Amino acid sequence: MDNRFVWATEDIYENTEAWEKEFEETGKDLDFSEFAGKLGDKKSFLACMKKQESVSRKIEKLSLYAMLYRDKDTSNSFYGALSAKVMNLAVKYESAVAFVTPELTALPEEKLKGYIEDKDLSDYDYMLSTLLKSKAHILSEKEEKLLAESGEALSSFIEIFTKINNADIRFEKIKNGKETIQLSHGMYGVVMRSHDRNLRKRAYKSYYKSFENLLNTITSTYYGSVKKDVFNAKARNYGSTLEMALATEDVTKDVYDNLINSVDKALPLLHEYMRAKKKELGLKKMYMYDIYVPTVENAEIELEYDDAYNLVIEGLKPFGKEYGELLRKAHDERWVDVYETKGKKSGAYSAGVFDTHPYVLLNYQKTTNEVFTIAHEMGHSMHTYFSNRTQPYAKADYKIFVAEVASTVNEVMLVNYLLSTAKDNKLKKYLLSYLLEMIRTTLFRQTQFSEFEQYAHETVEKGEPLTKDGMSAKYAEINEKYYGDAIEKGCEVRYEWARIPHFYRAFYVYKYATGITSALAIANRILTEGEPAVKDYFKFLSSGGSDSPVELLKIAGVDLTKKEPFEAAFKTFENALNQFKNL
Repeated sequence: MDNRFVWATEDIYENTEAWEKEFEETGKDLDFSEFAGKLGDKKSFLACMKKQESVSRKIEKLSLYAMLYRDKDTSNSFYGALSAKVMNLAVKYESAVAFVTPELTALPEEKLKGYIEDKDLSDYDYMLSTLLKSKAHILSEKEEKLLAESGEALSSFIEIFTKINNADIRFEKIKNGKETIQLSHGMYGVVMRSHDRNLRKRAYKSYYKSFENLLNTITSTYYGSVKKDVFNAKARNYGSTLEMALATEDVTKDVYDNLINSVDKALPLLHEYMRAKKKELGLKKMYMYDIYVPTVENAEIELEYDDAYNLVIEGLKPFGKEYGELLRKAHDERWVDVYETKGKKSGAYSAGVFDTHPYVLLNYQKTTNEVFTIAHEMGHSMHTYFSNRTQPYAKADYKIFVAEVASTVNEVMLVNYLLSTAKDNKLKKYLLSYLLEMIRTTLFRQTQFSEFEQYAHETVEKGEPLTKDGMSAKYAEINEKYYGDAIEKGCEVRYEWARIPHFYRAFYVYKYATGITSALAIANRILTEGEPAVKDYFKFLSSGGSDSPVELLKIAGVDLTKKEPFEAAFKTFENALNQFKNL
């Protein structure tokens, strides 16, 4: 592999020996006993916070380096061991500082309020204000320490699934005329967009057969993950895992309810889109393996990686010169690991810590979807970059709730740029189809996932077991509700839940849906208002975790406690659908 398409991990540590040296040094710096019982003293509190920051920053760097190498080859046990070592170190650190939160919440309310208002402690004002809100859910020092020490064992389920999904699963080879295609996660996505229906059908059935063969193991793994979520919620005196997930993000339940209710109300629009797509494809019967194929042939954007990256830079020009220069810097200085290789983690992500630039994982293929993936992941990276540059460490890390906003704004801006520059109706129709698919897969589909996730957690909360048959039947039922009568009922989609890695991070997926809702509103404002909207957006990008994510979104002009942003998102979908049908 050409080195310019591979991560510059030397920007974190020169080599593994340097990693080992910092690992050893950090392991010797985990004694926080000098601060125990003294956090009511401002000087001791500040010193404790500074030491926590120093150790935490080192652990984040250690973790990032190990993760990048592990994800480049998930079958490599050496880097898997590095990840395990740093995870163990993180657990020891969490155990060492387990006294901090209980001790702070035990302080008199007036003392905490005094800390919050003290300008010398301004880096910690939001952290302390959230502690006040969560006082009822903070346990004793002994209990907090026990939970911290159990963290390594309880976090193993996502690691197990990652191994199953990337290293252990076996995909068949598919014959396509004289050509033989080796199925993989990345190649499956390419084949599902093929106009060869027979190929799609065979690949679809073969792909899900691989998951069906591992269904007992995956069921046990996911059941364990859900039981872990339920245990943590009960241990912290929350009424449900959903309540805990929302509280952890400092998000009110009305936002979640607005999403679920708005999507449910808008499902007829999705059904209408599916009927329009069925008609456009000329199908008497439409199956799930038909829904990803572009409705317009020979309009796929097939670009080499460098050309695709340049197109993204061009499409994001409304953000200004600095943003474009940063995108170029990321390309030239190897923030991105570009191509699929054996054992590499599937999918795409952006990861960044305070003391390094962000890193992006891709598995690039020459498809339109992959061009948008570049825009998406670089949106994450820019959000991380601006937050780390602007905020102090204690406030730099933004909540997961807003993590998908900047990435999706980039996608919306790119599709609008391409629509504005398209010279023929065929390309316009293709791009409208892409916008419709973006909203379908992010707003509708992620909410669909969230409904399944809520079912799984509520089942365990009621003391009932999760079984492979029960989960598969429920998933099929929810899928039918979302796609309506335009899609034929089929047995393979019932296993789709078994391949979704985000289910191992409880109630993460709904944030994609609120993210695209916010992104559509922000992008539309930028396109109509110009520079004032861009300035507000950059204030949001630079705000990190300095306040509640719902409040931070208001800086960019989005209020998710109201129904208007959701209604506007579906209006965008409806308008695009009408244009698509008219063309």
